Amino acid sequence: MRQKASASPRALLRRSLLRSSLLVVAALLMAAPVAVAQTGKIEPRIDVTQGNPQPMPIAISNLAGDARLGADISRIVADDLERSGLFKPIDPKAFVQTPDQIGTAPRFADWRLINAQALVSGAVTLQGNQMRVEFRLWDVFGEAQMEGQVLAAGTDGLRRVAHKIADAIYKRITSEDGYFDTQLVFVAESGPADNRRKQLAIMDQDGFGYRTLTDPQRVRAITPRFSPTARELTYMAYVNDVPRVYLYNIDTGQQEILGNFSGMTFAPRFTPDGQKVLMSFAENGNSEIYSMDLRTRRATRLTDSPAIDTSPSASPDGTKIVFNSDRGGVTALYVMNADGSGVQKISPGRGRYNTPVWSPRGDYIAFTKQEGGQFQIGVMRPDGTGEKILAQSYLDEGPTWAPNGRVLMFFRQQPTDAQGRGGSSRLVSVDITGRNLREVTTPTDASDPAWSPLIP
Repeated sequence: MRQKASASPRALLRRSLLRSSLLVVAALLMAAPVAVAQTGKIEPRIDVTQGNPQPMPIAISNLAGDARLGADISRIVADDLERSGLFKPIDPKAFVQTPDQIGTAPRFADWRLINAQALVSGAVTLQGNQMRVEFRLWDVFGEAQMEGQVLAAGTDGLRRVAHKIADAIYKRITSEDGYFDTQLVFVAESGPADNRRKQLAIMDQDGFGYRTLTDPQRVRAITPRFSPTARELTYMAYVNDVPRVYLYNIDTGQQEILGNFSGMTFAPRFTPDGQKVLMSFAENGNSEIYSMDLRTRRATRLTDSPAIDTSPSASPDGTKIVFNSDRGGVTALYVMNADGSGVQKISPGRGRYNTPVWSPRGDYIAFTKQEGGQFQIGVMRPDGTGEKILAQSYLDEGPTWAPNGRVLMFFRQQPTDAQGRGGSSRLVSVDITGRNLREVTTPTDASDPAWSPLIP
């Protein structure tokens, strides 16, 4: 893993400008695909709603043309698809055809010999520092093209091009949006247990492009959350031991305090339209949920109870808010209207429920649950039915959704032994069926992850 020091605001702005001009062409190479090829065979499909779908064997050939760029792009595409747990890239040593031989008409029999159900081919050409990348997705047994695109970018956009290709393949075969052209923001932790250094860090979803955003000597940052644009964050930080909610612009590095509350503000999260931030405000031992309009900076109180109300998360359409509260004697999940009316308890089981977050699809709410000495990551429908535990350990906490609503990420902390050793914290991903549990590599201990929307 490559680690990079915090960049200056000017460098971040240059990076933003490069990003905005990254992909200047995305043209289809084919007419709209059909569900059945000319041979009558059904195209390869993966049903992601199944409890245990078998990974699809897929051959991902190096792109022809520039050998180095073609190999790099194909490797990133293969890694993305393999990590999803839904695809099984075939070892290139088994390939019969070379990238140059595939062209626009693969010898499908050669690929059937190695049991490839789908094939990815293409070419990359380089003029100066500009790439033109063409890829095609083939149905091997149906002997038909399923997808094709041309993308153009500078060579510094190679990884994003590869992620976009992986997203297109994922969507074509699963009928679900991909999630590879995304980023993760999280709290990078280091130092001894009694004096942890906590700073915001950001990286691509595959762990590349890691860089820090805040200075742990000045700010102790926690609970970062992305805006719908993926270019702004809100988070809580302790400055001079005073907790406040901040806004942070990823591209410029500029940040500001959100609001001028007399007490503690925490647990911030953007509304789906990006116009407001939901947060908790604590004063005199009582915690209530507020909504702040980012244009007027006017705060509106949404809850009014003697209990601790916190961790608000809005539904994708913005009409409902889920939060956790101990108003019933034990911490549970509640749903209310966006104006604070119509509060209803939804969590049905025993145990303590915390950190709820609404799926981008609107079909599930993820949560942390503490029961029987274990911390669990689970999902339930917005009415409280269909509770399903996806992962559990000594300490699993803080779920966040991939933008397609099919994968969750959270952080897992190991217990500390009698000598004070251990206690490391790592990011872990899992899909909503409870399979494909994987650790996400980070340079340091990591907690409080937030998954971005697809990058514009």
